[in-house]
Amino acid sequence: MFQILVAEDDRNQRRLMEAILKNAGYAVCFAADGVEALRILDEHHIDLLLLDVLMPELDGLELTRQLRENGSMLPILMLTARQLPEDKRAGFLVGTDDYMTKPADEQELLLRIRALLRRAQIVSEHRMVVGDVMLDYDALTVERDGEKQTLPQKEFYLLYKLLAYPNRVFTRLQLMDEIWGMDSEAGENTVTVHINRLRNRFRDWPDFELVSVRGLGYKAVRNG
Repeated sequence: MFQILVAEDDRNQRRLMEAILKNAGYAVCFAADGVEALRILDEHHIDLLLLDVLMPELDGLELTRQLRENGSMLPILMLTARQLPEDKRAGFLVGTDDYMTKPADEQELLLRIRALLRRAQIVSEHRMVVGDVMLDYDALTVERDGEKQTLPQKEFYLLYKLLAYPNRVFTRLQLMDEIWGMDSEAGENTVTVHINRLRNRFRDWPDFELVSVRGLGYKAVRNG
């Protein structure tokens, strides 16, 4: 059974989430603020974090930022009343995997949770299928219709990262930190160079494409 941590300071909202999630077969625990959420994450195995943005002590944006800076790949879904495009942009820039506004449609919420958990399993299993393409993390190979390519390590990690989170925008800085490391002397242009190499390699493969998002970074779009 998957364990979901709900970080939410509103008691009525916590009760609503408890009813929805338990009815869908998930185990649920709660935190009233970001500080308590960090404590629970340190002490228990959590499969997904569902959190509000506006919380006392430590808000959802700062909580997410701290988790990502510490290397956590925990799936995070922000559920908040903040609806402006800049609010969503701020959530994605600190590292949330998905963003929904209140009041959330119950079925859509459950579908998004299921998708996030599925992606997390893909990452942990080190294999991923996108349409007719199969990526093997351990072998650094990408295969389609019998054609297999072994990619340079950084190229493969970059492609795998983007495809594991389709339609999520990653900044160049995020990708540099996660794939090259914070101590790397390479510039952010390195990401652009590797993206262009991947595009050239797979330009005739219809299963996915790597898209530039002006002013932000890059995302992968799955077509299969």
